Amino acid sequence: MMETVKLKWGPDGLIPAIAQDVRTGQVLMQAYMNEEALHLTLETGTAWYWSRSRQCLWQKGGTSGHYQRVREVRTDCDGDSLLLLVEQEGVACHEGTYSCFTRRVDGSPRAMIGTAFWPIQPDETVPYDIGTILREVTAVLLDRRARPDPASYTSKLFSKGPDAYCKKIGEEATEVVLAVKNRDRENLAFEVADVWFHTLVALVDNGLGPQDVAEQLASRRGKRREKKEE
Repeated sequence: MMETVKLKWGPDGLIPAIAQDVRTGQVLMQAYMNEEALHLTLETGTAWYWSRSRQCLWQKGGTSGHYQRVREVRTDCDGDSLLLLVEQEGVACHEGTYSCFTRRVDGSPRAMIGTAFWPIQPDETVPYDIGTILREVTAVLLDRRARPDPASYTSKLFSKGPDAYCKKIGEEATEVVLAVKNRDRENLAFEVADVWFHTLVALVDNGLGPQDVAEQLASRRGKRREKKEE
């Protein structure tokens, strides 16, 4: 197999491969590849791995339907592990969660919301950064869209389609304007959160995520810099 970079295969001919959601940045799972699995992945655009227990190739989603559409394959600086940036269909874990990484090593509890995991301590002093929040909320939305729950507000939004969430975006945007006009700082943050949430619903329903918006903002920053240099 032709390689553009030199990979360090293990004594067993395998290399660790980590799958990451390209839309949310959430780490989904870790498996192993041999050269044939990597070749099939690059050739087909879907993730293939090598099963150490069954000693055979397997395609992610081949039996479950939860395919991983591979957008890009990267290696680390040492060339001894791989990173697959994927669009996950359904869930990644055989236990039914979106990500396999749902357990803390120290055994401390995590509260489950959909498939993302959140701290349950209300007085936790370490704040979330906005990127983490957006990725985790997006992961929940992806799960609600893939596995509808009749009791879920989010699932109802997806089932009703663009008219429902576009209406909410418009309503919440109006509330943002009113909060700004009234100098209502507390309510402003609340209403912006509502706008962001319903906008994330719109992004997910159209196959996009926070990263796509980040790329747009980054590209505009570059354009502003170019104008200043002119």
